Amino acid sequence: MTAIITASELLPALTGDNPPVLLDVRWQLSLAKAAGAPAFDGRAEYAAGHLPGAVFVDLDRELAGAPGTGGRHPLPDLAAFGAAMRRAGVSAGRPVVVYDGGQGWAAARAWWLLRWTGHPDVRVLDGGLPSWRGELSTEVPVPAEGDFTPAPAAGGLLDAEGAAELARTGVLLDARAGERYRGEVEPVDRVGGHIPGAVSAPTTENVGPDGRFLPAAELRDRFKALGVSGDTEVGVYCGSGVSGAHEVLALAVAGIPAALYVGSWSEWSSDPSRPVAVGADPR
Repeated sequence: MTAIITASELLPALTGDNPPVLLDVRWQLSLAKAAGAPAFDGRAEYAAGHLPGAVFVDLDRELAGAPGTGGRHPLPDLAAFGAAMRRAGVSAGRPVVVYDGGQGWAAARAWWLLRWTGHPDVRVLDGGLPSWRGELSTEVPVPAEGDFTPAPAAGGLLDAEGAAELARTGVLLDARAGERYRGEVEPVDRVGGHIPGAVSAPTTENVGPDGRFLPAAELRDRFKALGVSGDTEVGVYCGSGVSGAHEVLALAVAGIPAALYVGSWSEWSSDPSRPVAVGADPR
């Protein structure tokens, strides 16, 4: 099973024998609120038009727990997450396709959570809503209750200590923009910089100008140049476990398994006792 699906592949799947559940996870990391402007409203965007049959999923409330010492988007309570997915119609025996407004980060967060908690068939719409050429709907569906029950995998998840260890023994990729990795700017968290030993790998470089993922072979070459080869153990972090999920998705497209440090820099940097590296050098 591939981790992504194109709009042209999705269209016939929607009329097939077992059509996928569609989840709309439009979300943006927005600093507008701090500047006094209205924050991005994914639910309003959904109400204005979405893929027919899609159910809105709120990243901040359903795909993450409350901000705190575990970061800005820690893991959600798994019972609450499972209930939210069942309300959206998610069942273990039915495929799921997730999309967002085109950036891919929020959709990847939903993809990663569903895969990590045991759903066998989840894909992200490559290119998101802008790639869809069909009609949109303003009708809000009321799906039949699903039966999905989260059952977290034994691997695939890093905590702060595991991320630090992986930076020494494997490859820990930092999916944020290069200037945040180097500590030149930090618009959100307490301090700028990166986890010592982590390699800068902005997730924006995994996609083309249209927001769609680069071909798998190109992604493999990119990650190989970053030190990922053979049986290398790979982990990813970002600011708060959202864009990092997009990098884990890119690695999956390339056929490379990777773990996600969900707390990411927002958790790491909140503890002054943890070391911080700055500049282009991983160490």
